[in-house]
This record gives sequence, structure tokens and C-alpha cells, in this order.
Amino acid sequence: MLTSTLVIVAIVIITALAFDFTNGFHDSANAMATSVATGALKPRVAVALAAVLNVAGAFMSTEVAKTISSGIVDDTLITPIMVFAGLTGAILWNLLTWLLGMPSSSSHALFGGLIGAVLVSAGVAGVHFGVIISKILLPALAAPLVAGIAAAIATRLAYRITPDAEGKSSGIFRHGQTISASMVALAHGTSDGQKTMGVITLVLVAGGFQASGTAPQLWVILCAGLAIGLGTYSGGWRIMRTLGKGLVDIKAPQGFAAETSTTAAILASSHLGFGLSTTHVASGAIMGSGVGRNAAEVRWGVAGRMAITWLVTLPAAAAVGAVAAAITLLGPIGVGIVLALLVVGVVAVLVVANRHKVTADNVHETHEVPVTSSTSAPTPTHA
Repeated sequence: MLTSTLVIVAIVIITALAFDFTNGFHDSANAMATSVATGALKPRVAVALAAVLNVAGAFMSTEVAKTISSGIVDDTLITPIMVFAGLTGAILWNLLTWLLGMPSSSSHALFGGLIGAVLVSAGVAGVHFGVIISKILLPALAAPLVAGIAAAIATRLAYRITPDAEGKSSGIFRHGQTISASMVALAHGTSDGQKTMGVITLVLVAGGFQASGTAPQLWVILCAGLAIGLGTYSGGWRIMRTLGKGLVDIKAPQGFAAETSTTAAILASSHLGFGLSTTHVASGAIMGSGVGRNAAEVRWGVAGRMAITWLVTLPAAAAVGAVAAAITLLGPIGVGIVLALLVVGVVAVLVVANRHKVTADNVHETHEVPVTSSTSAPTPTHA
């Protein structure tokens, strides 16, 4: 029995680290999209810097990890199989939104997947709805708005105080972006880097390998930090195109204002243990910077589609997590079926994405993200 439990726990931990990898490339744009768009950082340098700082940030706090491991669900009713089903929903939603270039919340995908799986397997008693409302849903509404307002004010001040903000002074803002983007990446590590730590800790508790209510172990922190760092370094160029060009044709003063506002919001929420979506915050700040410069330059159609994606992320991931959990109730055969479906889903998304690649070389040639038709400019040829 112990051997079979250990095998299941190991499979779920590997799946959790796979989710962490998708979190990294899905959210790398949060920190670096604006700096790449303004030319403050070269694409490859940007993601390498973000990767290192994501890993460093993962060691700075564990409050968000505790919220996940023993906050949103009752860890005394959770089994590793439930967590596996929840991760399936989160990974598939992350990949689908990445394919579409939509900056959706990896955090909400994770929360939704877990909630759906637990509701099917353990019932309503397994979910702490009060914590979900106070530490997930309310921050999801408030944080993007606060970051957007702060970025709009900061952008307006930047242009008022510095009349030639896009002229001679633009170099100063671009240099400032190197620092502000780095701070976003570090803050991202303190927030999203912890979420997989919380999931793995939840699995260890459920499997009887760790006491309930205890903090993540050092090896868990290290593995989660490295996984999100490697994912970040892979680029996530499809979403970076949307955030860097799709919402606003961003300039250096706007980028600096957006990144600074994003950092402040993320660090504050991480300290309070909020399961905040860094994607929501970064996107809100970028839109705010566009409003601060000239509201007419914001592509509100893209913003509207993004908002719809945000609204459906948690319930959509919950639905997939619930279906996966229902299948796992069949026993080992059910677990095998879910694992096979997860692999098929991942391969299918990668095959479609490979038809119309977005890379470091063409990430900002257009604001469109091609999926089924070749709508973007051709990728440049390099000798």
C-alpha cells in the first residue's frame, strides 16, 4: 500500500512541476513584455533575467503556498488523485490560452482545477469557500483595478514632468525598465512560484508524508523554483506578443510605470497570502498606462476578449478538473485514462502552435497571434 501511494504521489508531483513549467512560460510576459516591446531588453536576455529572478523570488516567502496547501481546500479530505485531476484541468487550460495568446491566469486555472476535482471527489465540505472569496476572488477584482489606476497616474506624471519622455529622456526610462521589470520577475517568483509549492505540499500531506499545516520543505521550494524558472526561460512568446503589442503600443515611460505598479501590487498581495493572479495585475497596469497616455490607444477589443477569458478561467478549469476527477473514480484504469488524455491534449496544442510559431525573432512584428491562419508577418530569415 505504501509503495502504491508513493508511486501515485510521485506521479502527481511530476505533474505539478509540469504545471509549474507551463506557469513559467505562460506568465513570463507579465514581467518582460513591456521591456521587450520598448527595446529596453533583448528578448532572450529578458527571459533569462526573468527566469533567474523567478527562482530567487520563490525562496522569499511561503505565505501563498500555505494558502493553497491548507487554505482553499480541507487537506484532511484530499487525496493525491484529486490533486492530479485538478492539475490536469489547470495544465490544459494554460496550454489552450497560451495557444490563443490570451494572458489568462495560471493561478485561477490551478484553483479552478483543484476546486472542481475536490467537489466531485470529496463534496462541498472539501472546499473552503470563505477563503476562496477573501483571498482569491476579491483580490482578483481589486488588484488589476488598483494596479491600472496607479499605472495611469504614474504614466500621466511621467509625461507631464518629462515633456520629452519619448525623446531624449526615453533612454532614462528604458534603463529604469531594466530595474522595474526585474522587480516584477522577482515579485512573480514570490507569488506564482509558491503555488506549485503549495500543491506539492498538499499532495505530501494527503499521502501521509508530511504533517498537516506545515510549511513547504526545502526540496519542494527548490524544485518548484527551478521548474517555473525553466518555463520562464522558454519564453512564452505568444502571450508576450499580446501583452507587448496587443493591448497598447507601449512606450518606455508607460512600460516603466506599468512595471513599477505591477511590482507593488504583487509584493503586497504575496505578503498577505493572497492567491493573486500576476497576469491580471500586469494586464491591468498595461491598460492603465495606455489610459494615462491616451485612452484611445488602448485596443479595447483585445481587452474585452481578455476580460472574458479571465471570467471563464476558473469555472472552465474547474469543469475539466471535475471531469478528470470523475474518471479517476474508476480506479487505476481511470488514472491511466486521465494521464493519456492529458498527454494527447498537450501534444495536440503543441502541434497546432507549431504551424504558426511566435518566437523571439518575430514576437513584436504584429499584435496578432496566429492560430488557424497565417495572419502575422513572416518570420525573418537569419543567416
